[in-house]
Amino acid sequence: MSSELSANDRAKNAAARRAADFVKDGMRVGLGTGSTAAWLVKCLGERVRDNGLKFRGVPTSTRTAELAREVGIEVITLDEAGWLDVTIDGADEFDGDFNLIKGGGGALLQEKIVATASDKMVVITDPAKEVASLGKFPLPVEVIPFGMRTTKTLIEDALGSMDVSGRDVTLRMNGDAPYVTDEGNHILDLHLGRIGNARQMALTLNQLPGVVENGLFIDVCDVVVIGHSDGTVDLRDITSTMAKQARPSTEKNENLFTDLDG
Repeated sequence: MSSELSANDRAKNAAARRAADFVKDGMRVGLGTGSTAAWLVKCLGERVRDNGLKFRGVPTSTRTAELAREVGIEVITLDEAGWLDVTIDGADEFDGDFNLIKGGGGALLQEKIVATASDKMVVITDPAKEVASLGKFPLPVEVIPFGMRTTKTLIEDALGSMDVSGRDVTLRMNGDAPYVTDEGNHILDLHLGRIGNARQMALTLNQLPGVVENGLFIDVCDVVVIGHSDGTVDLRDITSTMAKQARPSTEKNENLFTDLDG
């Protein structure tokens, strides 16, 4: 089976299988949306069928809900779950601080709500999604249909003062008609090239009238699982990463207080 997959699908499958290990009996689990998340749902379905795994899943889109039911996963709503043990989802981009761009699949609003309502968010991805600075992938912004042109203008004006490389804003289409989210909204894709300050961008966008939510996931992700085409997997945990970044260098002098002598 794996030999018949493309290199990209082998990487996604490897990441999904490793991330499935985070799901234990009795858990309430957020199930992401997109091609990589679909691999996860199928892997979990196998464990439900073959190993008797018992958990309840909260899908982040109608597409994911349909797939989860097909593979035998018990599906509940977020209101029924109350709070989640873990959410596992894909990402369009991630940086060294575990900040993400999501929403390429059009489900960013439900994805962000579900991820935020979880004790842990695990992102499954491949090496091509890692970037030094977010923004190469167009940033999705969900907007209400009413006054959408005005909202688009407000976004364009706001981008004028932001540290970005591009400022093109396009309406996402589904054939000849605007793409419609599960909540009945539309998506504007911001082609920025590079986002100098992702946190500022997220806050600014969500203050604009007509904007429902944006695809920047800041301080949400806890673990990144990176699958490779050869079946190997890298696992990065935000706790250990932050510890490494904060650890002072003592190569030159083991006594950190030497220079503090009066």
